Amino acid sequence: MPERPFASLEGKTALVTGASRGIGRAIALELARAGASVVVGYRSGADEAEAVAKEAGGRAVAADVSDAAEAQRLVEEAGELDILVNNAGVTRDGLLARMPDDDWRAVIETNLSSVFYTCRAAARPMMRRRSGSIVNVSSVVGLHGNPGQTNYAASKAGIIGFTKALARELGSRGVRANVVAPGYITSRLTDEISEEMRALMLQNTPLGRLGDPENVAGAVRFLCSDEAAFITGEVLLVDGGLGM
Repeated sequence: MPERPFASLEGKTALVTGASRGIGRAIALELARAGASVVVGYRSGADEAEAVAKEAGGRAVAADVSDAAEAQRLVEEAGELDILVNNAGVTRDGLLARMPDDDWRAVIETNLSSVFYTCRAAARPMMRRRSGSIVNVSSVVGLHGNPGQTNYAASKAGIIGFTKALARELGSRGVRANVVAPGYITSRLTDEISEEMRALMLQNTPLGRLGDPENVAGAVRFLCSDEAAFITGEVLLVDGGLGM
């Protein structure tokens, strides 16, 4: 008897927000490798997004998901979704006493409000079909905090609480909702940090290295698949042991 590939997403349609680069790009490509038809959601970096869509064999759709109407349009243009991955996010770091209102709002609206908007739009048709998987990308910062990131920590902690409540609301309708919380992952930002900061990151991570975007993507693929059919409301840390 031929075996189905592990964590296959064959025949599924997935929307990934913030997918033009970094973790979002890796997620989009991993879901495509698993057989999903992928919609690459992005706000900026049109050329990068189109390149990801081409490599994934999908399509790119521009939208500012921090705007409710734009998020609704994106979900509608994506079509009948089986999978929604909320990865769009920004940082505006600074100490609380010096943080402008605009930096607080930008992070909360992009990182947290966008999750509410897209989930609200996608949940209704998923509930009607009694099937669907939602994965929201948070961060270990949402669990433990970080100096200079009160806005970012609040947004990522909010994602965790939101997703747990959502899982309770949607579970009886066959829709699952989970969180992936990355630790220190290689990115353009980590490429620019000082050697001292990099050494501190490695010291605090039991595996002694930074993660790759593909590590996060593999976790997302698993949670979207039938192998995770009895998993909902969970926070999967992809952090090399940082959060222990």
